[in-house]
Amino acid sequence: MGSYLIKPELDAVYPIVSYGKGSYLYDQEGNKYLDGSSGAVTCNIGHGVDDVTDSLKEQLDCVSFVYRSQFSSKPAEDLASFLADHLPGRLNWSFFVNSGSEAVETAMKIAIQYWQEKGQYQKSVFLSRWSSYHGITLGALSLSGFYERRYRFTQLIERFPAVSAPNLYRSELQGEEFVQAAAEELETAIKRLGGSFIAGFVAEPIIGAAGAAITPPTGYYEALQDVCRRHQVLFIADEVMTGLGRTGRMLASEHWGIVPDIAVLGKGLSAGYAPIAAAVVSDDIIETIKRGSGVIMSGHTYSANPYCARAALEVLRYIEKHNLLRQSEEKGAVLLRKLENVMEQSPIIGDVRGKGLLLGVEFVKDKSSKEVFQKNRSLTENIIKEAKKRGLLIYPAKPGIDSGEGDAVIIAPPFTISHAELEELTDKFSQAVKQVEKMMKRD
Repeated sequence: MGSYLIKPELDAVYPIVSYGKGSYLYDQEGNKYLDGSSGAVTCNIGHGVDDVTDSLKEQLDCVSFVYRSQFSSKPAEDLASFLADHLPGRLNWSFFVNSGSEAVETAMKIAIQYWQEKGQYQKSVFLSRWSSYHGITLGALSLSGFYERRYRFTQLIERFPAVSAPNLYRSELQGEEFVQAAAEELETAIKRLGGSFIAGFVAEPIIGAAGAAITPPTGYYEALQDVCRRHQVLFIADEVMTGLGRTGRMLASEHWGIVPDIAVLGKGLSAGYAPIAAAVVSDDIIETIKRGSGVIMSGHTYSANPYCARAALEVLRYIEKHNLLRQSEEKGAVLLRKLENVMEQSPIIGDVRGKGLLLGVEFVKDKSSKEVFQKNRSLTENIIKEAKKRGLLIYPAKPGIDSGEGDAVIIAPPFTISHAELEELTDKFSQAVKQVEKMMKRD
């Protein structure tokens, strides 16, 4: 029987997954795949973890759904308490939704409402960066400086991207000069529109799909947050991909010593065991709304449902119990060195970057000039295809070039990956790269 499922590529044939365990997925044909990207940088603790699945079976036997305006639930309350206890600063209040895109838009709504409650109704515009991705719904897409995902919907979305991505690899500036230029660019963007109209600035601490783990230098976010504070602009950190241990910290923002006004969580919040995401809000914002209307105008049918909340709670408890933040940091350092060794031996790898187990690899035609391959060479697609042939899954990305050109992948295995599996991952990735190099020579 044919398939009626709408897939990412309508004519493509995909293997049918059978089951997953640990760092591996298995298809119905018996093929084994090392999950080198944790799905879409989601399955942070690996597949088939009994501590989580047993708890979810128990929750199904108890209650799987209640409507948030009629009941709260112990899993949702406990999850919110866990986040309040473990996130930095005054990030104490969680609004649960179903996806990262929804969480980003919830953060936007809360930011606008915060200023409304303070009598500043004109503050409704957002600023974001080019070479960024914040989600596929229209509000989140309005923030996203990702041409390939924006262009079909240009007439429906706002033009919020206003400043450059912190792409050190392709910048002539470094260190303090780079940071100063970035801060001045944001300040100029705010002044052009007028700070009295801007509700918030939204940024991924480490850029994901649109930048293949572009990582700013020390001092960058401290400087940008200072600009935001001086102009009364909320700082919203999109931690959907980077949060909850992926970079070795609960929030990637912590690497720069900052605490955002709102942190957006998703993906790793439940590590793929159920759909849930969150906008986590600071005390000041919630206290302001409490003194005003006392109601946050947002929500979805499945928001804060006990089943998904239980999944997230058990995942976070598992991460804490097994000290997986430290493992992510330590294994990430090992994997970074291994990938740098692959880069040294490859004529087409220009940069390896990232933090923890969120690493990006950028491919170039010429290492000296950093010239990119022509789009019709389909280099990223070929790297992913060759890796999959060898039983390795990696994630496609863009390298953060304004033109939308260039090739890159993200490598982001589960925190639980073993050192032997890291070696396997590196070997298979190296083999895939070498095969593509041969293909390029033949062409």
